Amino acid sequence: QVCVTMCFFIIARVTTIDVEVGVDDNIFDVSDNMQRFFNTGLLGALITTIVASITWQLVASAFPIAFLSNPLVYVFLVICLFLEATGICSGAWVLASGYKSILGIQLDEVYIGTPEERAAGLKPDRKDGTEPHLGTNVLSNAPGGK
Repeated sequence: QVCVTMCFFIIARVTTIDVEVGVDDNIFDVSDNMQRFFNTGLLGALITTIVASITWQLVASAFPIAFLSNPLVYVFLVICLFLEATGICSGAWVLASGYKSILGIQLDEVYIGTPEERAAGLKPDRKDGTEPHLGTNVLSNAPGGK
């Protein structure tokens, strides 16, 4: 996937055409709007992404032993597994950061307090002071509670 993403950006840059719409002749005699789309380079990147993604998946599924026995594939696999284990490239970090900044979410300690504050009763679980009875699969008030 890292390779496919890298190919996406490289091919987008390579396939970007700089034809001035309305001044130069459009390639393949397409409309001006289609030429604007061609100028972005997304067409080449889209085709490359689809072909590159599907090609490697088909090869890996048709010949799994031969695919994984390739030393170059093994090196890439180890690098990718290491990066995945670090969490650096995890998309969840990006989504969580954006979500946090949009909604103004703060650390848990602001809302529920530190373990010490909770133990001291400064920030109880419920405002009415009752403790929930955690029975089998049912959340209800403690027996005799309100």
